[in-house]
Amino acid sequence: MSDDVLRRKLPRRLAALHELALDLRWTWSHGADFLWRRLDPGAWERLENPWALLQDLSNDRLKKAARDREFVTELDRLGQERRTRREDTVWYARHAEEGPARVAYFCMEFGLGEALPLYAGGLGILAGDYLKTASDLGVPLVGVGLLYQRGYFRQMIEADGRQREAFPYNDPIGLPIEPVASPGGGWLHVGVEFPGRSVMLRVWKATAGRVVLYLLDSNDPLNSAPDRGITSELYPGNSTLRLQQEILLGIGGWRALEALEIAVEVCHLNEGHAAFAVLERARRFMADTGTSFPEALVATRAGNVFTTHTAVPAAFDVYDPALVRRYVPYFHAPASRLDIADEELLGLGRAHPGDPSEPFNMAYLAIRGSLTTNAVSRLHGEVSRRLFAGLYPRWPEEEVPVRHVTNGVHVPSWDSRWADRVWEAAAGKKRWLGELEAVSEAVRRVSDSEIWAFRAESRRELVAFARRRLGWQLAQRGVSQEVAARAERILDPDALTLGFARRFTDYKRPNLLLRDRDRLIRLLTDEERAVQIVVAGKAHPEDLEGKAMIKEWIDLAADTRLRDRIVFLEDYDMTLAQEMVRGVDLWINTPRRPWEACGTSGMKVLVNGGLNLSERDGWWSEAYTPDVGWAIGDGREHTEPDWDEVEAGELYTVLEREIVPSFYDRDEAGLPRAWVSRIRASMGELAPRFSSNRMLREYVAGVYVPLVTRYRRRSADGAAIAREIVAWQRRLAGGGHGVRFGEVASRPTGGGFDFTVAVYLGEVDPDAVRVEVYAEPLESSGPVRLVLARNERIPDSVDGWMYRGRLETDRSADDFTARVVPHHPEASVPAESPFILWQR
Repeated sequence: MSDDVLRRKLPRRLAALHELALDLRWTWSHGADFLWRRLDPGAWERLENPWALLQDLSNDRLKKAARDREFVTELDRLGQERRTRREDTVWYARHAEEGPARVAYFCMEFGLGEALPLYAGGLGILAGDYLKTASDLGVPLVGVGLLYQRGYFRQMIEADGRQREAFPYNDPIGLPIEPVASPGGGWLHVGVEFPGRSVMLRVWKATAGRVVLYLLDSNDPLNSAPDRGITSELYPGNSTLRLQQEILLGIGGWRALEALEIAVEVCHLNEGHAAFAVLERARRFMADTGTSFPEALVATRAGNVFTTHTAVPAAFDVYDPALVRRYVPYFHAPASRLDIADEELLGLGRAHPGDPSEPFNMAYLAIRGSLTTNAVSRLHGEVSRRLFAGLYPRWPEEEVPVRHVTNGVHVPSWDSRWADRVWEAAAGKKRWLGELEAVSEAVRRVSDSEIWAFRAESRRELVAFARRRLGWQLAQRGVSQEVAARAERILDPDALTLGFARRFTDYKRPNLLLRDRDRLIRLLTDEERAVQIVVAGKAHPEDLEGKAMIKEWIDLAADTRLRDRIVFLEDYDMTLAQEMVRGVDLWINTPRRPWEACGTSGMKVLVNGGLNLSERDGWWSEAYTPDVGWAIGDGREHTEPDWDEVEAGELYTVLEREIVPSFYDRDEAGLPRAWVSRIRASMGELAPRFSSNRMLREYVAGVYVPLVTRYRRRSADGAAIAREIVAWQRRLAGGGHGVRFGEVASRPTGGGFDFTVAVYLGEVDPDAVRVEVYAEPLESSGPVRLVLARNERIPDSVDGWMYRGRLETDRSADDFTARVVPHHPEASVPAESPFILWQR
């Protein structure tokens, strides 16, 4: 099969259109929009998908374009620009000499653009932003996901305000993707063993600048009808189908990389859905090196990172062990079996590995298969350490091995054309392609009048878009022309415009603003200081409570007093999100703390000069200061039944007393100086800090580089270090029960204490452990740890040793407790050995 099997024949002078249309860089860089609009303005307006547009053009139209000198000249220029850009030396090549040769980024969903609708929400859009940023910075990364025949649902609102779902078919011919050919010709297939058969997966690729996303598809005639449907939809409700998808993603995804001869050094699991990849990676390492499964897992674990986006246990993918047992024997090829019992393998997905009744948790497998686990905001790191504490019994919560890398957004995908002009004038074209220190300073030099002018243009564009979109919605419902015409009068392009768009579910509290409707109506109907709100969001098809919340907003918007002040725009997708974050003045977010792991929608308004009013949860917990926006809540968790009422009252009060007055307090030049001051601070301080540029550079420096260094060490010399670590783990597990404390003493010294601890180690090698004294954290300070030095043997003892150390501290001696913890110079503790013994 040739690479151009799905490409239509083009006139020779237009051949470069194929590459431009298939490069999803057009989702964030719009230099070629001129060409697509010129080919067919109407189709471009409807589709904004160059590949689908190209497939649908008549031969006469293509021939006409080939004769259009201006068109061909611009096409040649863009083609040359693309070739030059791909050869440029960019950030990664300049700054990450010790980084991995290749990173594989696994995710269940990817949101690169509406032309490739393979996402459900924030996780997928974050993954899409990640790939785009890797392209910008030149990070050698490939994405691995699934190609869904239907993707996530599309939302329609019925005349009575109820949500209805539609599942349109994703026709691969119209998607900007290409089939991957095998080295010998024909479509590349990879097989994954299931009970009684092999499921064959076709491999597709989507190009996004310098990055390729590989997509696996079971809808192949080689498979049975049920197996062809495994990749039919994103997040199916059927647990068997969902488990099968995750097996295909993890095991099939790794096998696809092997078949493509892509040598991966770092495997990044973006959520636990792809956790089976750690098993396949270990299996392949076993086959290549002759190591045992435990040794292969220790070696390859050093090259794996797991990012968790979950803030509540109920959100983890958990399976009945009986279901997983059906597939465990087929997780590996018959020619190279894992030398581990099925129950031991299942134990990798349990908090208590020896409990055969405990469900199999994909997040637990991901943690046990990765050397690094990270949350997606500082607060989420604290929450995740609580969630995963059960994997490390008796370890203090702050030592549970979960760090955090706060999410960010791909700024070029979300900025408006008006914001882009301001940023470019202030900070240059390449402002998001390297370090960001100069960006913050540049924005501070933009004048108040420039900021206010671009905000006014952005708001007007949102109002125009909302009118068009609502008019289309009403027409779809079959309303009269008179009713549909009302859409042309909604919203005021000069009014304070609030935005709220979320998945409608209980913990996000999308109806917190509706707690006191009379108060909200008074706010929205003020003739002197106009306030309006644009709302969007979907509820899961089975979430009846979420659907009822949507209907509440629809019903309120139908109030004759509010028809021009509230609009609910249906089918919240990336296109709608882009329009909203570009135009709103204030983004509102009201999750119940601490259930929002990060929340990136509010980050998207930053570059556009929008401000945030949010619960102190997720990213806003670390971003909020009074000079950049507003917050509700006291920064703590609450379980009181009336707490929602308390925070709703705060929400109204902040809007009434601070936000609305600030927006409408104008000087003699007509400028709201205090409001603009917040915009400048938010744009300058927060937009760079919460960009995916910062996020990815943090992953490279703080995660990928350290991991690849350890992976290379562990895999060298026949995996000698990995074998050594496994032997250390086994010795510690076998002899740890015999460790006990003798006398523990502390003696005051000037400004601290001398500690003396007697420890009997039984059969444990003294070099395999450390003895420490530890004090728990206080509100004003963190924990205190002191590693004690091993001194003389205890007289008349075979296994006893004295440990001593001095510590300067103002803490009381009673705060300190002695403990024995594992130690190996090449191991990560407690991630690779949870053993711990306390003095008491």
